[in-house]
Amino acid sequence: MENKNSTKKLYLLRHAESNWGQQDFPDFERKLNEQGKLDAPIMGKRLAARDASPDIVIASTAKRAIETAKIITQAIGFNKEEIKENRKLYLASTKEILNIILSIDDANSSAMLIGHNPGFTELANSLSDLKIDNMPTCSIFCVEFNVDSWKEISQAQGKYKFFDYPKN
Repeated sequence: MENKNSTKKLYLLRHAESNWGQQDFPDFERKLNEQGKLDAPIMGKRLAARDASPDIVIASTAKRAIETAKIITQAIGFNKEEIKENRKLYLASTKEILNIILSIDDANSSAMLIGHNPGFTELANSLSDLKIDNMPTCSIFCVEFNVDSWKEISQAQGKYKFFDYPKN
Protein backbone atom coordinates (compact mmCIF):
# COMPACT_ATOMS: atom_id res chain seq x y z
CA MET A 1 0.00 0.00 0.00
CA GLU A 2 1.51 3.29 -1.10
CA ASN A 3 1.36 6.25 1.24
CA LYS A 4 -0.04 9.21 -0.69
CA ASN A 5 0.82 11.70 2.04
CA SER A 6 4.13 13.32 1.16
CA THR A 7 4.60 15.06 4.49
CA LYS A 8 5.38 13.91 8.00
CA LYS A 9 4.59 16.13 10.97
CA LEU A 10 6.46 15.71 14.23
CA TYR A 11 5.50 17.11 17.62
CA LEU A 12 8.14 17.06 20.34
CA LEU A 13 6.54 17.63 23.73
CA ARG A 14 8.63 17.96 26.85
CA HIS A 15 6.89 16.60 29.94
CA ALA A 16 5.17 19.08 32.26
CA GLU A 17 6.85 20.36 35.43
CA SER A 18 7.57 17.68 37.99
CA ASN A 19 8.08 17.60 41.71
CA TRP A 20 11.74 18.01 42.61
CA GLY A 21 10.75 17.86 46.26
CA GLN A 22 10.15 14.11 46.05
CA GLN A 23 13.58 13.14 47.38
CA ASP A 24 12.29 9.71 48.42
CA PHE A 25 11.67 8.80 44.78
CA PRO A 26 14.19 8.04 42.04
CA ASP A 27 14.15 10.52 39.15
CA PHE A 28 12.20 8.07 36.97
CA GLU A 29 9.34 7.97 39.52
CA ARG A 30 8.85 11.74 39.92
CA LYS A 31 5.27 12.86 39.31
CA LEU A 32 3.90 16.16 38.06
CA ASN A 33 3.73 18.99 40.56
CA GLU A 34 0.78 21.40 40.84
CA GLN A 35 2.20 23.72 38.16
CA GLY A 36 2.64 20.79 35.80
CA LYS A 37 -0.95 19.70 36.42
CA LEU A 38 -2.08 23.23 35.51
CA ASP A 39 0.19 23.65 32.46
CA ALA A 40 -0.54 20.35 30.72
CA PRO A 41 -4.29 20.96 30.16
CA ILE A 42 -3.53 24.51 28.95
CA MET A 43 -1.03 23.22 26.42
CA GLY A 44 -3.46 20.47 25.44
CA LYS A 45 -6.09 23.11 24.68
CA ARG A 46 -3.57 25.08 22.62
CA LEU A 47 -2.73 21.97 20.64
CA ALA A 48 -6.43 21.26 20.11
CA ALA A 49 -6.89 24.83 18.86
CA ARG A 50 -4.15 24.12 16.30
CA ASP A 51 -6.02 20.96 15.25
CA ALA A 52 -3.12 18.79 16.36
CA SER A 53 -4.15 15.21 15.77
CA PRO A 54 -1.14 12.90 15.77
CA ASP A 55 -1.62 9.42 14.37
CA ILE A 56 0.75 8.01 16.99
CA VAL A 57 1.86 9.19 20.43
CA ILE A 58 5.06 7.75 21.92
CA ALA A 59 5.92 8.63 25.51
CA SER A 60 8.84 8.04 27.80
CA THR A 61 7.93 5.58 30.55
CA ALA A 62 8.92 8.04 33.30
CA LYS A 63 5.90 8.84 35.50
CA ARG A 64 5.94 12.57 34.67
CA ALA A 65 5.98 11.86 30.93
CA ILE A 66 3.12 9.35 31.13
CA GLU A 67 1.04 11.75 33.25
CA THR A 68 1.68 14.53 30.71
CA ALA A 69 0.81 12.22 27.81
CA LYS A 70 -2.54 11.27 29.35
CA ILE A 71 -3.52 14.90 29.99
CA ILE A 72 -2.44 16.13 26.53
CA THR A 73 -4.03 13.26 24.62
CA GLN A 74 -7.33 13.76 26.43
CA ALA A 75 -7.35 17.42 25.37
CA ILE A 76 -6.69 16.61 21.70
CA GLY A 77 -9.05 13.65 21.49
CA PHE A 78 -6.40 10.94 21.18
CA ASN A 79 -7.27 7.67 22.92
CA LYS A 80 -4.92 7.45 25.91
CA GLU A 81 -5.09 3.66 25.71
CA GLU A 82 -3.21 3.93 22.40
CA ILE A 83 -0.22 5.82 23.83
CA LYS A 84 2.90 3.82 23.03
CA GLU A 85 5.34 3.75 25.93
CA ASN A 86 9.02 3.60 25.09
CA ARG A 87 11.60 3.33 27.85
CA LYS A 88 14.32 4.40 25.41
CA LEU A 89 12.87 7.93 25.44
CA TYR A 90 13.80 8.35 29.10
CA LEU A 91 16.70 10.85 29.13
CA ALA A 92 17.50 9.85 25.54
CA SER A 93 20.22 11.43 23.45
CA THR A 94 19.38 13.17 20.18
CA LYS A 95 20.56 10.08 18.27
CA GLU A 96 18.39 7.73 20.37
CA ILE A 97 15.30 9.94 19.85
CA LEU A 98 16.00 10.17 16.13
CA ASN A 99 16.26 6.37 15.92
CA ILE A 100 12.79 6.10 17.49
CA ILE A 101 11.43 8.58 14.92
CA LEU A 102 13.09 6.73 12.02
CA SER A 103 11.34 3.53 13.15
CA ILE A 104 7.80 5.00 13.05
CA ASP A 105 5.51 3.17 10.64
CA ASP A 106 4.99 5.26 7.49
CA ALA A 107 1.23 4.72 7.73
CA ASN A 108 1.44 7.46 10.41
CA SER A 109 1.66 10.89 8.83
CA SER A 110 2.04 12.66 12.16
CA ALA A 111 3.68 11.65 15.42
CA MET A 112 4.02 13.10 18.91
CA LEU A 113 6.91 12.17 21.16
CA ILE A 114 6.75 13.02 24.86
CA GLY A 115 10.04 13.04 26.70
CA HIS A 116 12.86 14.95 28.29
CA ASN A 117 15.66 17.46 28.00
CA PRO A 118 18.39 17.93 27.00
CA GLY A 119 17.70 15.51 24.14
CA PHE A 120 14.48 17.20 23.01
CA THR A 121 15.99 20.70 22.80
CA GLU A 122 19.05 19.39 20.98
CA LEU A 123 16.90 17.42 18.53
CA ALA A 124 14.55 20.36 17.92
CA ASN A 125 17.58 22.50 17.06
CA SER A 126 18.84 19.92 14.58
CA LEU A 127 15.56 19.43 12.70
CA SER A 128 14.87 22.93 11.35
CA ASP A 129 16.33 26.39 10.95
CA LEU A 130 14.81 27.63 14.21
CA LYS A 131 17.19 27.57 17.17
CA ILE A 132 15.80 27.57 20.69
CA ASP A 133 17.82 27.93 23.88
CA ASN A 134 15.73 25.51 25.86
CA MET A 135 12.46 23.63 25.66
CA PRO A 136 10.87 24.52 28.99
CA THR A 137 8.62 22.01 30.73
CA CYS A 138 5.42 21.31 28.80
CA SER A 139 6.70 23.06 25.68
CA ILE A 140 5.80 21.83 22.21
CA PHE A 141 7.96 22.04 19.12
CA CYS A 142 6.36 21.16 15.79
CA VAL A 143 8.20 20.55 12.54
CA GLU A 144 7.04 19.20 9.20
CA PHE A 145 9.04 17.23 6.67
CA ASN A 146 8.35 16.95 2.94
CA VAL A 147 9.08 13.21 2.82
CA ASP A 148 7.16 10.00 2.21
CA SER A 149 8.92 8.02 4.92
CA TRP A 150 10.05 8.71 8.46
CA LYS A 151 13.31 7.02 7.45
CA GLU A 152 14.02 9.97 5.13
CA ILE A 153 14.12 12.54 7.91
CA SER A 154 17.54 14.04 8.23
CA GLN A 155 18.87 16.97 10.18
CA ALA A 156 17.96 20.52 9.17
CA GLN A 157 15.48 19.62 6.45
CA GLY A 158 12.32 20.19 8.46
CA LYS A 159 10.01 23.16 8.11
CA TYR A 160 9.41 24.81 11.46
CA LYS A 161 5.67 25.04 12.21
CA PHE A 162 5.45 26.35 15.78
CA PHE A 163 7.02 26.40 19.23
CA ASP A 164 4.81 27.02 22.25
CA TYR A 165 5.20 26.79 25.99
CA PRO A 166 3.07 27.62 29.05
CA LYS A 167 4.53 31.07 29.78
CA ASN A 168 4.31 32.14 26.12
